[in-house]
Amino acid sequence: MDIRDFFQKKLLPVSVFLYMGSSLLAQDIVRYDLYAKDTVVTYAGKEKRAIAVNGQIPMPTLTFTEGDTAEIVLHNLLDEHTSLHWHGVQLPNKEDGVPMLTQLPVKPGGTHTYRFPVKQNGTYWYHSHSGFQEQIGMYGSIVFLKRPDDPAFRKGIDDLPAVSLTLSEWTNVHPHQVQRMLATGNDWAAIKKNTVQSYGEAIRKGHFKTKFVNEWKRMEAMDVSDVYYDKFLINGQEESQLSEFNGGDRVRFRISNAGGSSYFWLTYAGGKITVVGNDGNDVVPVMVDRLIIGVSETYDIVVTLPVDGVSYELLATPEDRSGFTSVFVGAGIRQLVSRLPRLDYFEGMKMMNEMMKMNGDMHDMGMNMSLQQMDMNAVMYPEFSKQSSMDGMNHDSHGVISNELVTLNYGMLQSPHKTILNPDIPVKELRFELTGNMNRYVWSMDNKVLSESDKIPVKKGEILRITLYNNSMMRHPMHLHGFDFRLLNDKGEYAPLKNVMDIMPMETNVIEFEANTEGDWFFHCHILYHMMAGMNRVFEVGDYQNPLLPDKTKAYKHLQRESNMLHFMAQNDFATNGNDGEAMLQNARWSLGTEWRLGYNNRHGYEVETHFGRYIGKMQWLMPFVGFDWRYRKMGKDEHEKNLFGQVNKKDNRSAFSLGVVYTLPLLITIQAEVYHDGIVRLQLAREDIPISRRFRAGFMFNTDLEYMVELKYIINKNMGVRAHYDSDMGVGVGFSMNY
Repeated sequence: MDIRDFFQKKLLPVSVFLYMGSSLLAQDIVRYDLYAKDTVVTYAGKEKRAIAVNGQIPMPTLTFTEGDTAEIVLHNLLDEHTSLHWHGVQLPNKEDGVPMLTQLPVKPGGTHTYRFPVKQNGTYWYHSHSGFQEQIGMYGSIVFLKRPDDPAFRKGIDDLPAVSLTLSEWTNVHPHQVQRMLATGNDWAAIKKNTVQSYGEAIRKGHFKTKFVNEWKRMEAMDVSDVYYDKFLINGQEESQLSEFNGGDRVRFRISNAGGSSYFWLTYAGGKITVVGNDGNDVVPVMVDRLIIGVSETYDIVVTLPVDGVSYELLATPEDRSGFTSVFVGAGIRQLVSRLPRLDYFEGMKMMNEMMKMNGDMHDMGMNMSLQQMDMNAVMYPEFSKQSSMDGMNHDSHGVISNELVTLNYGMLQSPHKTILNPDIPVKELRFELTGNMNRYVWSMDNKVLSESDKIPVKKGEILRITLYNNSMMRHPMHLHGFDFRLLNDKGEYAPLKNVMDIMPMETNVIEFEANTEGDWFFHCHILYHMMAGMNRVFEVGDYQNPLLPDKTKAYKHLQRESNMLHFMAQNDFATNGNDGEAMLQNARWSLGTEWRLGYNNRHGYEVETHFGRYIGKMQWLMPFVGFDWRYRKMGKDEHEKNLFGQVNKKDNRSAFSLGVVYTLPLLITIQAEVYHDGIVRLQLAREDIPISRRFRAGFMFNTDLEYMVELKYIINKNMGVRAHYDSDMGVGVGFSMNY
């Protein structure tokens, strides 16, 4: 029997092989076999599909030592394609795990072996890069240990007992449906989180002007996180206990944020948190009271248990404060962390109004606003009044004034060794503007989604210096595959190394790295729903011939289509005066929509309008379209109406093609101008979903054909409501409204 076969059979899922008689003599090859399969989890009393690996959600922690060769075999027992990406790991491009960019997808029933040398140490994680699998369980932690003889080994830190913690969240709605609901404007998540910011609530809180100005600037209600989650989890559990630690112990936590879209605040009941690592890289230890861990970031922290007999809570709270998850460290009486108060959304909206121009752009503050040092959402956090991290405190000396909260920001991170790049290497300067349309949920870079962009050619060995400006209302955790970059702060030659940079609205940050490994490397927002909506780019370093992709051009086109997926929505009102509704199919730029009104008698008749158009501009407020209008009704001889321009409207029997435009006005009112092939002209003003209260929505329509409609709807759940309306052609109607 071959010695390799022996170890595979005896030591699965972890095996160490010694290759005899080869150049790999005495090199450790550490192997894991991972089995991806469907499982069922029960959250909120409901059974839902999840993806487990080796029977665990999240996946097991993989542990290697720097200098090992990692060999990981993925067995796909799912009925769909899958993959694994090694987040933050520097490896050959063909091992990076991005389907249709660095490999072909692993087919159902297939296997794929990832094999790469471990060239770094620190805390990392891994996850599926296929569809939405990351959101439903396919993620885990990966740790690269330092060799004991490493000159960078830090006594009192690297020899502490360490625990890996993987933060995540769970939604009972399939993430594909989450993406579709975001793209089609369904606000059920805001209702569930009580963050609608209705006019009724604005009046009660004295913020009517704030709400009015917000909509005057054509902004939707402010949200910190777009998705409603049923549970928040650490290592797959809402709450867990680590009873093996005692008073006086110091514990190192290796924390990865595997959430699809949630940022987490970390606070500790036992006192200060010492940050010792970020994104797998050591940092000069810095003591803080709390930190926010962005989507896909990792942090290494050290905490102390002050006394015996107490179990101290390490609390992870999502940024929108819609829940929490905890680990209790120690045994004994539980010491809780104070829960973070509800966000003041109207104060945040007021600040957002000041930040945004009428054309939808943010005010560019340049380098005056960078590195998380001036959080534009700070006014939304009532507890920030107790801390001074935004008014000139000297973080270099960790100058903490009594009773003040110190919050970590990127300006406080410093590498323990020089990270300066060779000044003799050529530098390629790039600038990206992060752009987005919250109303239609399209996220882009320089107003282009991935399907509209080519790969960015980079010469192997040159330095890329990238300036990023966030011209959107949301924060974005930008992740670079395959490399660590220097995040330029005031630490000069000791700027920290990272692979994820959280960039907040109005911020400008600069990163740089040496592109010394050939291949196609993904650069994207790691909020899953932003990535799937198009906020991606690809750096093409050198002329890499990937043996796993025989046709790279065809594969890249497939990847581009994935970030410009079609979304379908439909709604219908079953009312006492008729049946009316709409259906729409759309992607980032194009929209095909149909509206109908069907009466119960010939006098009311029927009408169907179809429009096919393309959204224009960064904010997508303008959509030129071609249309078709089909109408019939039985009117009396004297009832033929004329429109506002004196033209006969021909409502009784009409089939007409049209050209027109739709434009979004202030207050989110749409104006539609349309001219038909027979010369008829129609102008129309309309607005749907005016938030009167948490669940009540109002709407109206008026056009130059002298048609008008007013409505009031009560939302029961994400797919059903009760609607009352008056239509000038159909009269009063009450009924159930169904939507998908």
